[in-house]
Amino acid sequence: MHEVSLLENVREILQAHAISQNFTKVSKVTLEIGALSCVEPDALRFAFSAVMKDSLAENAELILTIQQGQGLCEQCKQSVLIEHLYDPCILCGHPFVSVTAGNSMQIKDLVVI
Repeated sequence: MHEVSLLENVREILQAHAISQNFTKVSKVTLEIGALSCVEPDALRFAFSAVMKDSLAENAELILTIQQGQGLCEQCKQSVLIEHLYDPCILCGHPFVSVTAGNSMQIKDLVVI
Protein backbone atom coordinates (compact mmCIF):
# COMPACT_ATOMS: atom_id res chain seq x y z
CA MET A 1 0.00 0.00 0.00
CA HIS A 2 1.91 3.04 -1.26
CA GLU A 3 -0.60 5.35 0.43
CA VAL A 4 1.28 4.83 3.71
CA SER A 5 4.52 6.13 2.21
CA LEU A 6 2.64 9.05 0.64
CA LEU A 7 1.21 9.93 4.06
CA GLU A 8 4.66 9.63 5.63
CA ASN A 9 5.84 12.22 3.10
CA VAL A 10 2.89 14.45 4.02
CA ARG A 11 3.85 14.13 7.70
CA GLU A 12 7.45 15.14 6.90
CA ILE A 13 6.22 18.14 4.89
CA LEU A 14 4.00 19.20 7.80
CA GLN A 15 6.91 18.92 10.23
CA ALA A 16 9.17 21.00 7.99
CA HIS A 17 6.51 23.69 7.57
CA ALA A 18 5.83 23.71 11.32
CA ILE A 19 9.45 24.66 11.91
CA SER A 20 9.64 27.28 9.17
CA GLN A 21 6.20 28.80 9.86
CA ASN A 22 6.20 28.40 13.64
CA PHE A 23 3.10 26.32 14.37
CA THR A 24 2.79 23.38 16.75
CA LYS A 25 -0.40 21.57 15.81
CA VAL A 26 -2.37 20.71 12.69
CA SER A 27 -6.09 20.30 13.21
CA LYS A 28 -7.18 19.80 9.59
CA VAL A 29 -5.44 18.57 6.45
CA THR A 30 -7.00 18.86 3.00
CA LEU A 31 -5.43 16.71 0.32
CA GLU A 32 -6.32 16.98 -3.35
CA ILE A 33 -6.08 13.66 -5.15
CA GLY A 34 -6.10 13.41 -8.90
CA ALA A 35 -8.53 10.88 -10.32
CA LEU A 36 -5.65 9.56 -12.46
CA SER A 37 -3.06 9.46 -9.67
CA CYS A 38 -3.51 5.79 -8.70
CA VAL A 39 -4.01 6.90 -5.08
CA GLU A 40 -6.86 5.14 -3.29
CA PRO A 41 -8.89 7.58 -1.15
CA ASP A 42 -10.18 4.81 1.12
CA ALA A 43 -6.64 3.58 1.77
CA LEU A 44 -5.56 7.14 2.66
CA ARG A 45 -8.46 7.50 5.09
CA PHE A 46 -7.67 4.13 6.63
CA ALA A 47 -3.94 4.85 7.14
CA PHE A 48 -4.10 8.54 8.08
CA SER A 49 -4.58 8.13 11.85
CA ALA A 50 -1.86 5.51 12.16
CA VAL A 51 0.71 7.50 10.18
CA MET A 52 -0.05 10.78 11.97
CA LYS A 53 0.06 9.22 15.46
CA ASP A 54 2.55 10.99 17.76
CA SER A 55 3.03 13.82 15.25
CA LEU A 56 1.78 17.39 15.18
CA ALA A 57 -1.13 16.14 13.04
CA GLU A 58 -2.30 13.51 15.50
CA ASN A 59 -6.11 13.64 15.70
CA ALA A 60 -6.26 16.00 12.71
CA GLU A 61 -9.27 15.84 10.44
CA LEU A 62 -8.53 14.59 6.95
CA ILE A 63 -10.47 16.07 4.04
CA LEU A 64 -10.02 14.61 0.58
CA THR A 65 -10.99 16.35 -2.64
CA ILE A 66 -10.82 14.71 -6.04
CA GLN A 67 -9.49 16.53 -9.09
CA GLN A 68 -10.93 15.28 -12.38
CA GLY A 69 -8.62 13.92 -15.00
CA GLN A 70 -8.05 16.19 -17.97
CA GLY A 71 -6.10 15.75 -21.13
CA LEU A 72 -5.22 17.32 -24.44
CA CYS A 73 -5.99 15.31 -27.56
CA GLU A 74 -2.96 15.11 -29.84
CA GLN A 75 -5.17 15.02 -32.94
CA CYS A 76 -8.06 17.47 -32.44
CA LYS A 77 -6.12 19.60 -29.91
CA GLN A 78 -9.16 19.84 -27.63
CA SER A 79 -9.07 19.70 -23.84
CA VAL A 80 -11.12 16.72 -22.68
CA LEU A 81 -12.09 15.04 -19.43
CA ILE A 82 -10.62 11.57 -18.99
CA GLU A 83 -11.61 8.98 -16.42
CA HIS A 84 -8.70 6.56 -16.86
CA LEU A 85 -5.13 6.79 -18.06
CA TYR A 86 -4.88 5.90 -21.74
CA ASP A 87 -8.53 6.70 -22.47
CA PRO A 88 -9.05 7.78 -26.09
CA CYS A 89 -10.32 11.26 -26.88
CA ILE A 90 -14.03 11.46 -26.14
CA LEU A 91 -14.50 13.91 -29.02
CA CYS A 92 -12.67 12.31 -31.95
CA GLY A 93 -11.66 8.86 -30.67
CA HIS A 94 -7.92 9.42 -31.17
CA PRO A 95 -5.97 7.03 -28.91
CA PHE A 96 -3.34 9.56 -27.75
CA VAL A 97 -4.43 12.04 -25.11
CA SER A 98 -1.74 13.76 -23.02
CA VAL A 99 -2.69 14.10 -19.36
CA THR A 100 -2.76 17.76 -18.27
CA ALA A 101 -4.40 17.48 -14.83
CA GLY A 102 -5.56 14.92 -12.32
CA ASN A 103 -2.45 12.78 -11.98
CA SER A 104 -1.01 14.12 -8.72
CA MET A 105 -1.67 14.45 -5.02
CA GLN A 106 -1.00 17.63 -3.11
CA ILE A 107 -1.66 19.35 0.19
CA LYS A 108 -4.29 21.99 -0.60
CA ASP A 109 -5.03 23.44 2.82
CA LEU A 110 -4.05 23.21 6.47
CA VAL A 111 -5.63 24.49 9.64
CA VAL A 112 -2.86 25.01 12.19
CA ILE A 113 -2.40 26.29 15.71
